[in-house]
Amino acid sequence: MPNETQGTALPGAGERLGRRITAGWDLLTGRPVSLYAASVLRIGYGLLYLVFLLREFPHRDEIWGPGSPWTPALARELFEQTGWVSVLALSDSRGYFELCYVLALVVSALFMLGWRTRVMSVLFAVVVTSFHARAIFMTDGGDNLLLLMALYLVLTACGRRWSLDARRLKAKPVPADSAPRPPGSPLTRQLRDGRSILVTALHNCGMFLIAAQVCLLYGSAGLYKVQGSTWGNGTALHYALNLELFRPWPVLSHFVDEHTLVIAIAGYLTVLLQVAFPFVLFGRLKYPVLILLLGMHIGIAVLMGLPLFSGAMIVADAVFLPDRFYTLLPRLGRRVMRRTAGSGPVPARAAGAGAVPAQGGPGGALGSKHPVVLPAERKDTHDRPETASPRLPAKGS
Repeated sequence: MPNETQGTALPGAGERLGRRITAGWDLLTGRPVSLYAASVLRIGYGLLYLVFLLREFPHRDEIWGPGSPWTPALARELFEQTGWVSVLALSDSRGYFELCYVLALVVSALFMLGWRTRVMSVLFAVVVTSFHARAIFMTDGGDNLLLLMALYLVLTACGRRWSLDARRLKAKPVPADSAPRPPGSPLTRQLRDGRSILVTALHNCGMFLIAAQVCLLYGSAGLYKVQGSTWGNGTALHYALNLELFRPWPVLSHFVDEHTLVIAIAGYLTVLLQVAFPFVLFGRLKYPVLILLLGMHIGIAVLMGLPLFSGAMIVADAVFLPDRFYTLLPRLGRRVMRRTAGSGPVPARAAGAGAVPAQGGPGGALGSKHPVVLPAERKDTHDRPETASPRLPAKGS
């Protein structure tokens, strides 16, 4: 009996394991997930890095060029120890650096617009890696996350929505004959199916890596804060607001620092949100948490002068919003525009409110210019409704 029971249980466990493996494989290769979120990441990081390069354009030589205190020779010496590479360190020529900077601007813009996204995603990753490695000690650290996201986006199909590539495919003319074309040889079909499965699997893995990276970042930051005494007694934000290096507006920082109870509550709420973030992703509680995190990052960008880091985190949080949220946004926009257009001034009524337009029939021709005036009401009705009654025939008729 025990042997029979074990023999029955083992096939059942094997079937359940097989179903789970099949379900996991279908989830990985069945269809690409979060295509709109991937497009938001592409647009967000492309725009963010383009603005970053334009903002630092007057200081480009001091940060990345041959005139930087961190010379190309020092950068190459560091590369031998860390294994980093950078196309900016291939030459010490000023003209070569200016050419690389212009190409970086062009690549960032084309990647944001989604033109030839497969190629541009690789070039964008090369640009971000090169600029990050060339001046690794001269930036504020906000480009660390952007570097990781640029590498992850290479794996994704981030150009299938809201891109020039998607618009070009939609505008492609349909062949005149609607007859089905021959599927081709079996080898061609297998290669096409294998390519589709590979692209889908890489995209899903890339989106999973992005989500896991954000969860790891929030969770580790929250756990590190828990270990610190300043976050435990609620004074961490007080010290952060008084750092000279991170006070772009000292008056505003001093004003916020005066509200000690508010900054203490904000510190405790920050730790709670970061620690709890990975555990609220599978419920509706993630939406208010994302809103609070958005406010936190805006506060960091304004009060501490770290717009690149805050922007990178805000864009990364968009990966947790479902595609139905992004498809709902255009509908809401169109609805708001219709309501705004319909809330204009009501046109005034034409003169002669007692006149009605001419009606077709014996009383007048249709389209006549003379209005038909309603007859005056009878005064002997005493507000009683008139009832139709048949007319009796006259006598002798």
